[in-house]
Amino acid sequence: ATTGMWVTDECKNSFMEMKWKKVHRYIVFKIDERSRLVTVDKVGGPGENYGDLAASLPKDDCRYAVFDFDFVTVDNCRKSKIFFIAWSPAASRIRAKILYATSKDGLRRALDGISYELQATDPTEMGFDVIQDRAK
Repeated sequence: ATTGMWVTDECKNSFMEMKWKKVHRYIVFKIDERSRLVTVDKVGGPGENYGDLAASLPKDDCRYAVFDFDFVTVDNCRKSKIFFIAWSPAASRIRAKILYATSKDGLRRALDGISYELQATDPTEMGFDVIQDRAK
């Protein structure tokens, strides 16, 4: 169960737009501690890439992100997999880390269609090479 967190319709709608209409390359979500809502922090347009997502994550605060990874398989098929990233950098507050850790499953359940999940405390744990290895 989430710890009294609510996922806004904006989160679900943005995710559906990314999944079905491909209008977003990624979405970054944050928790507003006062309102206890999970909200959309930033969306990346279809022309943006994984580096843009990684650069948009704060160095000292937690976030969730979903990334739509398009790739070509060894037998030349175009595929797309959605990654869920739980970003919890070492420099973030303990309270934020706990809040994000305990609320993650509620958001995951609200976003139907996630293929893989990554936990990252520094950029190397969510490098593009990690994404590519997972998606094969």
